Amino acid sequence: MENAQLVGLSRQIVLRRELDLIANNVANVETNGFKAQALLAKEQRMAPAADLDFRGSDRPISFVLDDANRYDLSAGQMITTGNDLDVAVDGKGWFAVQTAQGERYTRNGSFAIAADGTVVTRDGNPVLTEGGPLVLQPNETRLSIAADGTISTSQGVRGKLRVVDFADAGSLKKVGETLFQGTNPQPATLPRLVQGQLEKSNVRAVEQISRLIEVGRSYEAVASWMGKADELRRNAIEKLAQVA
Repeated sequence: MENAQLVGLSRQIVLRRELDLIANNVANVETNGFKAQALLAKEQRMAPAADLDFRGSDRPISFVLDDANRYDLSAGQMITTGNDLDVAVDGKGWFAVQTAQGERYTRNGSFAIAADGTVVTRDGNPVLTEGGPLVLQPNETRLSIAADGTISTSQGVRGKLRVVDFADAGSLKKVGETLFQGTNPQPATLPRLVQGQLEKSNVRAVEQISRLIEVGRSYEAVASWMGKADELRRNAIEKLAQVA
């Protein structure tokens, strides 16, 4: 009966973790470039008793484990903003940005110009071109970003946005709301950038709310089952205590 309680507890822990992920997805429905997360659970069987006194075979006991997070890397809806510093990737590819922890990658193309003229993300991280961070002069106007990422101003061509891709995008590790860490980035094949547009979150709110209801019901079902198992244990103890 103790095993039943432990199995139920392992399931509740995973459901609680999934609930946190769903809540985070819903909270970022309006976050540009956000990628939805889902929980991957797996079965973990407890090793059977090895003592020779157990002549019969043990019944296998399975626990539920939180194995990993899975990211939905599909593109979100593209919306028109008309802002010259908003850029969306139409197809595969990630913007490269420089952070204090090293190079990171994002689909959030909502950029800005820092006080020193550096083109940065809304978090203040420099956006990388093929020649490194781009610093614009105060007198530069008519900012234009071509489909291949070439940046031009009134002073002429100023650089080209660094857009990369990964052979195994599933290996990307999330390190912020819209930032990912990856290894062996390669130049994206024929990326098409669209100036004046942004990629919104790919979270589907209706699906997330439906899943939220399912998780809540599952949690309640496990709690009910654990309560019945606990009641069965108490009854067994009471009956055993009454044996002469």
